[in-house]
Amino acid sequence: MSASRRGGPTGPTGPVIGRALQLLDAFGPQHRELSLSDLARRAGMPLSTAHRLLHELTVWGAVERGDDGLYRIGLRLWELGSLAPRGTGLREAALPFLEDLSQITRENAQLAVREGTELVFIERIAGSGAVPVLTRVGGRFALTATGVGLVLLAHAPVEVQEDVLAGPFERYTSKTVTDSTQLRRMLADVRSSGFSTSDRQVTMDALSVGAPIRDGRGEVVAAVSLVVHHGSTTPHALARLVMTSAQAISRALRS
Repeated sequence: MSASRRGGPTGPTGPVIGRALQLLDAFGPQHRELSLSDLARRAGMPLSTAHRLLHELTVWGAVERGDDGLYRIGLRLWELGSLAPRGTGLREAALPFLEDLSQITRENAQLAVREGTELVFIERIAGSGAVPVLTRVGGRFALTATGVGLVLLAHAPVEVQEDVLAGPFERYTSKTVTDSTQLRRMLADVRSSGFSTSDRQVTMDALSVGAPIRDGRGEVVAAVSLVVHHGSTTPHALARLVMTSAQAISRALRS
């Protein structure tokens, strides 16, 4: 997602900060190392402007330039990102329970929060027999396809739900639900049952079951899920395990 769509800064320094954010936003899971020309092209700015801003970002530590001349995200950003309050305390509280889930099932245990109309994964523990997944820590994903996403969307404010359900919907497999009426029924089921099911919606070999994590006021602040091999078990068999872990994480957050 580009800096402009995130509502970039305004005012006298806004344009400069906005262009710097555009450069950082040019990096991604498939573009971890980029040349100056690639960065300028992906950020949509002149080469000279990109070169000047990259120099400043490199001095500060936001990006690093290797001996091969390629730019990479710098450790300074990771250091700052680790201070994000929604991620740090939640991750520390959830980690023991995620590890238990992963060890018991030998599969993927995931933790995510909602940011706007997307979700962000803040932790993932992969067991020794885990099914391959498309998700990664720090990665964003649609709210409509994953186990954690369906939980977060089901408990999101009405205006967020309506924005997401207006579409468009990204299709990952032939099983991905892209009908808003069906999605509304699924979200109602999540609220009534206490857990979500994503069956082959992201990859054809994966089944995901998610459950909500609540703060001291009872509000849903995150979601936890197990992602297992499709056909290895049923959603209801996983639901009790995932819901128990979500409740334990919720208690840990309140303590």
